[in-house]
Amino acid sequence: MRSTLLITLVLALAHAAFAGGSSLRLAPLFTDGMVLQQRSVVPVWGKGTPGTAIAVSASWRGRWVATVNEGGTWEARITTPGAGGPFEVRVASPDSTVTLRNVLAGEVWLCSGQSNMEMPLEGWATDTVLDARAEIAHSTDSAMRLFTVKRAYAADPQESCAGNWVECSPATSPLFSAAAYFFGRDLRHALGVPVGLILSSWGGTKIESWISAPALARVPQYDSTIAMISVTRESLKVLGAWLRTFPVIDMSTRDPHTRWQNLPLADGACASPAFPDSLWHTMRLPTYWERTEVGEFDGVVWFRRHVTIPRSWLHRDLVLELGPVDDIDVTYVNGKQVGAHEAEGAWNLPRVYTVPKDLVDTTAMTLAVRVIDYGGGGGIWGGASSMRIHPSGGDDSVALAGDWRYLPVADYVGDRLYLFGIRDGEYFRRPHLPYDFSGYSPTALYNGMVAPLAPYGLAGVIWYQGESNADAPRMYRTLFPLMIGDWRGAFRSPGMPFYFVQIAPYPYGTAIRSEFLREAQFMTLGVKNTGMAVTLDIGDTRDIHPANKQEVGRRLALWALARHYGKPLTYSGPLYRSRTIRGNTVVLAFDHADGGLVVTQSRTGSGFLIAGEDRVFRPALATVRGSTLVVSSPYVTRPAAVRYAFTNEGEATFFNGAGLPSPSFRTDDWEH
Repeated sequence: MRSTLLITLVLALAHAAFAGGSSLRLAPLFTDGMVLQQRSVVPVWGKGTPGTAIAVSASWRGRWVATVNEGGTWEARITTPGAGGPFEVRVASPDSTVTLRNVLAGEVWLCSGQSNMEMPLEGWATDTVLDARAEIAHSTDSAMRLFTVKRAYAADPQESCAGNWVECSPATSPLFSAAAYFFGRDLRHALGVPVGLILSSWGGTKIESWISAPALARVPQYDSTIAMISVTRESLKVLGAWLRTFPVIDMSTRDPHTRWQNLPLADGACASPAFPDSLWHTMRLPTYWERTEVGEFDGVVWFRRHVTIPRSWLHRDLVLELGPVDDIDVTYVNGKQVGAHEAEGAWNLPRVYTVPKDLVDTTAMTLAVRVIDYGGGGGIWGGASSMRIHPSGGDDSVALAGDWRYLPVADYVGDRLYLFGIRDGEYFRRPHLPYDFSGYSPTALYNGMVAPLAPYGLAGVIWYQGESNADAPRMYRTLFPLMIGDWRGAFRSPGMPFYFVQIAPYPYGTAIRSEFLREAQFMTLGVKNTGMAVTLDIGDTRDIHPANKQEVGRRLALWALARHYGKPLTYSGPLYRSRTIRGNTVVLAFDHADGGLVVTQSRTGSGFLIAGEDRVFRPALATVRGSTLVVSSPYVTRPAAVRYAFTNEGEATFFNGAGLPSPSFRTDDWEH
């Protein structure tokens, strides 16, 4: 549900272009404090004056030379030392020199995905990380370096992105990915070498956004979308030029914990009952504004509604309920603020505010809500019954769902707010895009947040994504392996380790069968050098962002330590391999049955189901026999198939002796 930014021009709007300015430029990951992949030949690249020589030298005794090509780019391939540092790296052209200090050699991992990867160590307003305060307090580690790629998307691959390397500490860890942090911490403890973590994530995004156009073009279903993005490029330039005519607030300079508070938007008059709103457009609430004429838009929108309350409510405390607001709101009644949620992460928190009785002195009320959406769906979006006003402790109420006036007053692009003003309805003259391009568009995040990083030297990738693709699991079978190959090509590492998290159980509703998405992830283990951390036992069916990110990081680290670094560890739970029907039983065989198999009971039973050819699944008994399971039911005499935890909310009951859970699985290939 979380995203930001808009359009190809993001980087041009956000900061100086990679190619501009002085003649010598380095790609964005090459800064003070960086971590280079140890004992490797890694590329160092940048921009310069065509035809000139670039010399790269390092304090570990090495010198390499490259020549700037006709397109103004250069690349040197340098040999890195074993783990250690700090080192210096010097890059020199005929007219300038850049010296990079406090450089370490160690293990570098790219960490990517949607909100469960993005979720910071300090948590969000409504989503917490287990023991976050203590974990942050103990996060000081100067040999673990963090680089967060700021959100950006584009219609073409970009050369630059915003971000910087920082040492891990209580000052820098709170806003970094919790899952990635715990993964890196476990590597540090096990390997004793520096670790660099590059975080490139965006909540609520589909996998299609993270795949390059050439790769996605191999999937015929995306032909028309890729074509539409292509014809939108010129319109994006026009939109960028239009935005640059407005005043700007650079949000990157504000304290990240209070950045949305006390913004100088000069829009306070919109809260006043006397402010004229007859020329504002109308939106039927509740809804996400992306579903309306507003379309893909991140920024600031005012909503207003005039209501009449019964005279019997006068001079009584009232309760104003709006339902959840995505992401931030300040709410007014008759020009007076009655409530606000201005911290990030409150997108699903219902707004319930008290209207004090001294404000309830007239039956005519003007409700005004300033909503800021910094990414993803925006607006007042809950159910209609959650929008009402009523006396405190009373049963009668006035419904608030329905038509509200609205006015966008600022556009949020490239970590900047472009201020339209409140008088002229400038937003409604915004240049039109043929295709509603956003961070959710296919190829958009690859172009903005992966392409600028490649081909930086990596040990591997960890990935936590899939919730947003749960409605299309069969396509995920194609897209996920495609993306892995795409990234391996971009980083010039055909066998690069790629370890991912299987999504946790969650009540997606009857229209979505997320167990089939989990199955698609399980099938991706067929791609070489991949691994899957199972979360069937550490999910939270009340929260799509489970709190136990420590175990997520640990299980990812187990795969890396065992498979990539050769440590003698058990790294996977039981993985279904085959089944044999014997009379009225089904015998299941597994890989990774280390230490034996264990079947427990949940509140709903063993989690195993068995069916005959009638395809009616019934609860089953699962008995451990050595490294196999024997599954049966007295109600199924001629079994044909077994399923385990194969529902949206399936609970883990099946583990190996190391305590690692099996993923959900099925032995059939039936459609339902």
